[in-house]
Amino acid sequence: MPPWGAALALLLAALALLGLLAPRLRRARAVGAGREAAAGGPAGALGGRREALPGGCSLVCKPSALAQCLLRALRRSAALQPGPRPWLSGPHLQTLRHFVLPAGPGHELAREYLQLADDGLVALDWVVGPGPRGRRAASAGPPAVLLVVPNAWGRLTRNVLGLCLLALERGYYPVIFHRRGHHGCPLASPRLQPFGDPSDLKEAVTYIRFRHPAAPLFAVSEGSGSALLLSYLGECGSSSYVTGAACISPVLRCREWFEAGLPWPYERGFLLQQKIALSRYATALEDTVDTSKLFGSRSLREFEETLFCHTKSLPISWDTYWDRNDPLRDVDEAAVPVLCICSADDPVCGPPEHTLPAELFHSNPYFFLLLSRHGGHCGFLRQDPLPAWSHEVILESFRALTEFFRTEERMKGLSRRRASFLGGRRRGGALQRREGSSSSSLEGTFSWKRSYTR
Repeated sequence: MPPWGAALALLLAALALLGLLAPRLRRARAVGAGREAAAGGPAGALGGRREALPGGCSLVCKPSALAQCLLRALRRSAALQPGPRPWLSGPHLQTLRHFVLPAGPGHELAREYLQLADDGLVALDWVVGPGPRGRRAASAGPPAVLLVVPNAWGRLTRNVLGLCLLALERGYYPVIFHRRGHHGCPLASPRLQPFGDPSDLKEAVTYIRFRHPAAPLFAVSEGSGSALLLSYLGECGSSSYVTGAACISPVLRCREWFEAGLPWPYERGFLLQQKIALSRYATALEDTVDTSKLFGSRSLREFEETLFCHTKSLPISWDTYWDRNDPLRDVDEAAVPVLCICSADDPVCGPPEHTLPAELFHSNPYFFLLLSRHGGHCGFLRQDPLPAWSHEVILESFRALTEFFRTEERMKGLSRRRASFLGGRRRGGALQRREGSSSSSLEGTFSWKRSYTR
């Protein structure tokens, strides 16, 4: 089946099912609205400290100088200002438009294949066009690289391409990371990338750093792809080479998300997308997994468990799999500011009070939660032709982070120079006080200095 046929089938099935489920969805929205009103806003159920932002949004974070910098940037952001809502303002319509409608023409990609240490292949799509409509934003240094990690299902969405085109216009070098076997990347070895295994992403970042050694690196992930980015940031810590990161509608409690299941139009749609993507490699995977059981899976959990746990060579348990792939397993080691943009009406992730780990944003100074009332899953639409407001906010937050770190480095440099100057004055005063000391001591000192400089 061609990609457009799968998209059309998914669209028709989803719209039909949403029509059948409309009364239930209306009741759920009413209950959710009552809870939100009782909690005092979309972030009320998360508790703790939160800062009000324009457009009914809230910022949940631990107070710090970095948080104040980000808060000022968000309050100045024109993207968050209230405006006319698009006709596709419902959460399901925003989500379906994002995942189902084709990305559209106009983008130009330059693909590179990167051979990995185990002879596998991943793909890097550099967004090279169309050219920016105006002059690129002036920068004090080399243009930054924007690394984008799509969703875990292998579909290149309108959301990702829209972000890349906007970043290209703002002076970034956008590059999209595709996993093994995803979006036309050949499966060179019978091994796919587990949900939260960042080993392939590490090699890709190493290559990007080799290609652009002086450029700052920023990273963005969408939806289920956030597990891969967060795993990378946690495992690498301060050696990640990333200046700042953002996650759009991230799935943070992944195991619970798989086990609880999605509303079944989305469950079936995402499952169908994965089966179509892997069907071309069915023969190559026969020696690794039970393909009949894999393609007969009826849920995302069954598909994931069959593909990565019930392998023929090294089977593992479901518990062991998540011990190795939980994106928050090393979150305390992350040393990069991460902005998570979530919606209170996300139909894929579910209500924030059940799906977002509030303690992460209240206790970790590197994690910031921007919670909006509306936006669906990876939607956050505005009236056409404006880009999604989440894209604008992400790039503005990256600019604020760059200015913040530049100011910090400047202040540290001034402090070091001042300390060096004061230390020199102290050493000069001590030398004057020692002028009456024995000449043998002075000769020994200058003798040592002369020998040191030879």
